[in-house]
Amino acid sequence: MKRWRGMAPRRLLAALVIMLCHVQAADAHILKGEAVSFLSGFKHPISGLDHVVAMVAVGLWGAQLGAPAIWILPVAFPLVMAVGGMLGLLGVPLPGIELGIAASAIMLGGAVMLRLRPPLALAALMVGFFAIFHGYAHGSELPAGENGLLYSLGFVIATGCLHACGITIGLVNRGTWGKRAVRFAGAAIALTGVFFLRKAIA
Repeated sequence: MKRWRGMAPRRLLAALVIMLCHVQAADAHILKGEAVSFLSGFKHPISGLDHVVAMVAVGLWGAQLGAPAIWILPVAFPLVMAVGGMLGLLGVPLPGIELGIAASAIMLGGAVMLRLRPPLALAALMVGFFAIFHGYAHGSELPAGENGLLYSLGFVIATGCLHACGITIGLVNRGTWGKRAVRFAGAAIALTGVFFLRKAIA
């Protein structure tokens, strides 16, 4: 039994690493001019590791905080992200997109790693703030003149799926090994964010 408990966090970490390794690098996002359908919208959030880790972190943090955060945070993110997507679709200038996306992985991963438990309103505000940057990045990929409804629907649904993955992983947040595994995943996400932050400011 003790041996199984020791191996469980390693197996969880291995599964997380395998999942992340199968995601293309952040600079391999769908190119402008290619985002013309529900499918391309759905693929956009999962085509960049920077998006994936931040969205998984939202689910992890929600699971870590428990009800009602476990559903409020994953709902707040795509709702506010849609606003950011609209800004991108309209071409409204928003500086520091890549910095904001990298910072989201650092801050959200750090919140999971440190098991931060702020008031729910503050947690939702933090999640919503970073959702603006992710939404803008998605929305700005739509070619001028195209109908953005299906594309937007695609990236919102994909985001929800990534949140669900984070929640599922976060459900192991019971017992000593589970808590450690989730915190370790948060640390890995934060470190990934540092990598992307260095790329953004290079």
